[in-house]
Amino acid sequence: MLRLVCTKQKHRASPFPFSHGYFLFSTSIRKPIKVLSNLTDQQSFTVSYLQKSCGLSSESAISLAKKLQIEATHNPDSVLSLFKTHGLTQSHIKNLITKRPGLLLADLDTKLGPNMKLFESLGFSGASLAKMLSKHPRVLESDAQTVFELFRSHGFSEKDIKNLTMRLPKLFIYDAKKTIKPKIEFLKSLGLSELHIAKILSNEPYVLTRSLEKHIIPSVQALMRFLGRDVSASKAIKGCHRMLEFNLEKVLDPNVSIFRSHGVPESLIVKMFLINPRTLLLRGSRVSEIIGDVKELGFDPNEVLFALAVCTMARMSKALWEQKLETYRSLGLSKDEIYSAFRKQPMCMINSVKKIHKLMSFFMNKLNMKPSMISKNPDLLLLSLEKRIIPRCSVLQLLLSQGFIKEDVNFPYVLKMTDKFFRQRILSKYEAAVPDIVKAYEGEIEFQGFSSSFNV
Repeated sequence: MLRLVCTKQKHRASPFPFSHGYFLFSTSIRKPIKVLSNLTDQQSFTVSYLQKSCGLSSESAISLAKKLQIEATHNPDSVLSLFKTHGLTQSHIKNLITKRPGLLLADLDTKLGPNMKLFESLGFSGASLAKMLSKHPRVLESDAQTVFELFRSHGFSEKDIKNLTMRLPKLFIYDAKKTIKPKIEFLKSLGLSELHIAKILSNEPYVLTRSLEKHIIPSVQALMRFLGRDVSASKAIKGCHRMLEFNLEKVLDPNVSIFRSHGVPESLIVKMFLINPRTLLLRGSRVSEIIGDVKELGFDPNEVLFALAVCTMARMSKALWEQKLETYRSLGLSKDEIYSAFRKQPMCMINSVKKIHKLMSFFMNKLNMKPSMISKNPDLLLLSLEKRIIPRCSVLQLLLSQGFIKEDVNFPYVLKMTDKFFRQRILSKYEAAVPDIVKAYEGEIEFQGFSSSFNV
C-alpha cells in the first residue's frame, strides 16, 4: 500500500507549469518565490556566480543581479581570493558582498588592494576586519591612505588610528583635507597639543562628524562664555571629550540657569563642570531632580560637598543609584548610615557594585570592622584595595606581630596617609628594626587578617 502511494506521488504532475521559464522555491514549497524568466542571460550568470562563489541565497542573488552585472569571473575571483587571504571566512564574505556587491568589480590595484594592506598594517584581519567592514564596507573603495597620512601627520599613533577605525570606519570615506583637517586645526588653535587631540578624537571620533561652523565652533564659544577667562576651553575639553558632541548652546545655558535658580553660586557651578562636565550636559528635568534629591539629603548649595554630591548622582541612573543603596544595605548598613556616609564623602557612591562588595567584605572579614565603623569613615571606600589597603595592612600586621605597635593605633588614619608620609612615618621608622617590612609592603608577605579590629 505504502509503496503504491509513493509511486503515484512520484509521477503526479506538478501544479506549477514550466512552459514560461522556471521557479525557485523556498523551503516551504507552498508558493514560488521568484521567477527567473525575466532575467537576461547576463543576470542569470551573475545569480549563479553569487550563489556558488559567494554563498548568497537565491533570493539575495536575484535581487543583487538587478544592480550588479558580472561579465567575467577574473576580477571577482581575485577579490574573493584577496578577502580570504586577509582571514575573512565564507560567512564574512557573504555578509560583505550582500551589503556592498560592487566590491566584486572594484579595482584591485588602486583601491581595494592598497586599502586591505593598510587595514592589515593597523592590525585588522579575520574577525576584527569583518567587524570593522560590516559597519561601513565602502571604506574599501575610499581614499583611505590619504586619511591615514593626514592623521599621522598630526601626531596620531597607529594605535590611535586603529581606535578611530574600529569605532568609526566611515571617517575613511571623508575628504581628508576639506572635512577632517580643519577640525584638527581648530582644536590646535584652542591650545590642545597633538597628543591630546589624538587622545580626544580616538576616544570620541564622532566629533569629526559634526559641522565645524554650525556645531563645534558655536559650542566652544558657549563653553568659553560660561567658563570665563579663568579657565581655558582646552582644560575643560581635556576633562570631558564628549562635550564636543553636544550642542552646548542648547544644553549648557539652560542647565546653568537651573542651578542658579536653586541658589548655587557661579563659582560652584563651574567647579561642578570641571569635576564632571556630564553634570551640566544632562536633560534639564534630570538636573532638577538631582538637585532636589541632594538638597533633601541636607546638602547646602553653597558648599563644595553639594557639588560633589550632585556630580556623583549625575554619574549614574536612578536604577543604578538604588542598586548601590541596596548593596550597602545587604552588607549591614542601615539607610541612615548610608546617607550619613554619603553626606561625609559623596564620592563613596561612585564605586561599582562589585567594588563595594569587595571593599566591604575585606573590611568586615579581614579587618573585623563593623558596618557602622565603615560608615563613619567613608573615605576608606575611595582607596585602592590592591595598591594601598592590603600593602599597608601587611605592614601593620608585621609590626603588630613583633610588638612594635599596639591595637589602639588609628587604623583609618594610617590608611589615608599620603604615600610619602606613610613611607616617612612607618617604613623608614621601622625598616632597620624590621627588615621584612619592605617585603610586606611589596606584597611578598601575605596578609592574613587581624583577629581583632583596630581603633577607628
